[in-house]
Amino acid sequence: MGTYPSEPPSSEQRSLAEGSAAGVPAEFLLRRVHALEGELEALRAQAEREAEERAALEAAVAALREANENLVLATFNAEDLRQDAEAANRRQNEFLAMLAHELRNPLAPISMAASLLAGVPGANPQLTKLSHVIGRQVDHMARLLDDLLDAARVSSGKIKLALEPLALADVLRHAVETVQPRIAERGQVLDLALPPASLVVEGDKVRLAQVFTNLLGNASKYTGDGGHLRLAAQDDGATVVVTIEDNGTGIAPDVLPYIFDLFTQGPRSLARSEGGLGVGLNVVRNLVGMHGGKVEAHSDGDGRGSRFTVRLPRGAGLPAAPVQALAAVAPVRRRVLLVEDNPDACATLADILATHGHEVTCAQDGHEGLALALDRPWDVIVCDIGLPGLDGLALMGRLRAWQREEAQDRGPFAIALTGYGQPDDEARGLAAGFDRYLVKPVGAQALLALVAEAPA
Repeated sequence: MGTYPSEPPSSEQRSLAEGSAAGVPAEFLLRRVHALEGELEALRAQAEREAEERAALEAAVAALREANENLVLATFNAEDLRQDAEAANRRQNEFLAMLAHELRNPLAPISMAASLLAGVPGANPQLTKLSHVIGRQVDHMARLLDDLLDAARVSSGKIKLALEPLALADVLRHAVETVQPRIAERGQVLDLALPPASLVVEGDKVRLAQVFTNLLGNASKYTGDGGHLRLAAQDDGATVVVTIEDNGTGIAPDVLPYIFDLFTQGPRSLARSEGGLGVGLNVVRNLVGMHGGKVEAHSDGDGRGSRFTVRLPRGAGLPAAPVQALAAVAPVRRRVLLVEDNPDACATLADILATHGHEVTCAQDGHEGLALALDRPWDVIVCDIGLPGLDGLALMGRLRAWQREEAQDRGPFAIALTGYGQPDDEARGLAAGFDRYLVKPVGAQALLALVAEAPA
């Protein structure tokens, strides 16, 4: 066999051989190679870790980007929901205002007709009795409307309080005077323990009177004929405490914790002889809370009566001096322009005004009313707001503008008589030029008193 020259098995062997030939120890070169291989492996592992970290970071960035997009969408959705809720609340308030207007309009002629019946000379006693029944039921309907609207206004934060120092006794006395006819009608007994005149609270006299009128009316409503009611007030240091008790139907234990919630009522018979919407006590709680106070209910159960306790912060100021009653004056004759599109309301109002000696001219719409208002001088204009053709606000605005152009010192005393009873409705009415703003139904005596007070 022939022989062949042997070759190094690899380039490494050649490098080592060359290194050895160059005087570099082979062992050193091997260690160096192994070290480089280790460094390369470490770099490879680090690169893999960095790649994994980069992938994780990219995933986190993607997740954050997605979360941010979701947050932006959620923000827009929340804004949309807020706008939808505000729109729904606005529509609800507009609906309730329109509902109140439409229900108050027919109540006005009914109330005025009842007043006319009561004033018929030599009328049968039964007729007088029926007129009183009609009047009470109209008042009841008006209170239900007021409760419903107040509940909506409170929930939307639209009730503003006109706070002033008030003698608590005067507020309670006013509430008693309001409810007393119903108490007397049912033969109930009301015990009063009024506080001294020096006991003062800081409050809105109309709203506080509403609170105690509601509680007293509730006590009378759920107490049988001949039942017993008690109203007492006392000083409790930094607070004043008012309690209203009755021996009526009481409150069931399962209802008591929710008695102040909206639309909550205890069990009622199918006849629903007690009536009510379940909003009055909710209004009471909210109004008392707006005054910085608290109201609580207690009952030992069905048939064992109830007790409501109102706690209010004691006021530090002095109550305003009571308004002195005006001396009686002889009746005066006024020239009255009545603008009302409801034929029944117009006829009954005109009859009442004419019965008391006033000269009355009627208009059935806004354009006719404005033409008559500009045609001759008037002492008083009684005008509805929701008129066809030209509404009452526009009518009064044009009339006042014409008076300014003619440099008239004084125009007719203008009374708005309308079913629109929201606070901003009244503000718009007064801004348009009305001197007084009355919400239907209005008692005949209240309207006649305003007409009589108008300057001639």
